Amino acid sequence: MPHDGSKHPEFLVVGHVTKAHGTKGELFVWPLTDRPDEVFAQGNDVEVEPGDDPAVDSYETLKIEAVRPFKRGLLLKFEGLDDRNAVEPLSQRYLRIPMESVAPLEEGEVFYHQLIGLEVVTAQGEKVGTIREIYDTGPTHLLEVRTLTGHVLVPFTERIVKNIDIEGGVMTNKPPPGLLG
Repeated sequence: MPHDGSKHPEFLVVGHVTKAHGTKGELFVWPLTDRPDEVFAQGNDVEVEPGDDPAVDSYETLKIEAVRPFKRGLLLKFEGLDDRNAVEPLSQRYLRIPMESVAPLEEGEVFYHQLIGLEVVTAQGEKVGTIREIYDTGPTHLLEVRTLTGHVLVPFTERIVKNIDIEGGVMTNKPPPGLLG
């Protein structure tokens, strides 16, 4: 089935609230974006996913009052939420922004959701499989490629990934010997 690069989500998940921090309404947030300084800037709005209460099924829009780096994440303070009790219910929720507020991609950049479903071929034209998942493993990301015989993990690096054609639904790789089995 060909990949349809024209389908874009309405929203982009940009962070995960881990827990409340301190007593003044700050939250520890794990950024899920390559552009945390742009997304999590003072005055920006983000939407918080609904919690476990079945009566609340819509996202809540919150304005960022303050942000500062903390360990490997960020501490966010939202306007109107001034103590730990006010922000504790937001723990373990995802933050999103509308796609129209996302800065345009630079040349050669892609959103990870655009990679899912791409057909993977070698530079010689041999079909490898289809991208099923992306794993953030530290210094490089790994692409899980479903093959006819199972799956392989392919490093998402410039040395291996030679071309990404979102519209055509194909990623071209030049894997080192032994990577594909």
